[in-house]
Amino acid sequence: MERIEQHPIYSNKVIEFVTVAAEYCSIMEKCEGCGTKSFFDKMTKLLPLLYLKTSLLPDLEEESEDDIQSFVTEEEYEYTQEQVRSVIGQYDEYLEVFTPDMQYSDSPILSHISEDLTDVYQDLKDMVANFQTANQAIMNDSILICKQNFESFWGQKSLNALRAMHNVLYSGADLEEGESDYGTALEDEELNGFEG
Repeated sequence: MERIEQHPIYSNKVIEFVTVAAEYCSIMEKCEGCGTKSFFDKMTKLLPLLYLKTSLLPDLEEESEDDIQSFVTEEEYEYTQEQVRSVIGQYDEYLEVFTPDMQYSDSPILSHISEDLTDVYQDLKDMVANFQTANQAIMNDSILICKQNFESFWGQKSLNALRAMHNVLYSGADLEEGESDYGTALEDEELNGFEG
């Protein structure tokens, strides 16, 4: 029988991913009152790290016979998106060309940073909540599902939002600087420590 500490979900790669995912969720949940520049600055640092840590996750096999629970309700999703939209304001909309709908259109599709970020949040929040159950099979399968969804859905969403935020952040736009009082567990120096 496999010893608990040898299971892949206890590896450094998984623990680092879960840590970054939890930090992402914390920023999303506490963004109210944060300035646009502060929010974009934090997200443009965190999203590439999240992408990297997700892409490094080990391949896992399904272990649980139960369905993995979803924790983010439709109301919570809409509330979170609205909070992000209120922080981003006029910069929420962008034109997207990397979307399946493009095959039916000869012009870019209007997308929203707040929706992309909340789509990522929904998957990560469900994974983090399932991971906290301390049930090894559920923890395993929540990581497996999150990685699969990253590959097929929210990985591209994170890149789209990152590209749009980068464009605004470095365009010379006069972003209002709000109070960065949405406290995070990871400061910039700690984020830099997860690079490898």
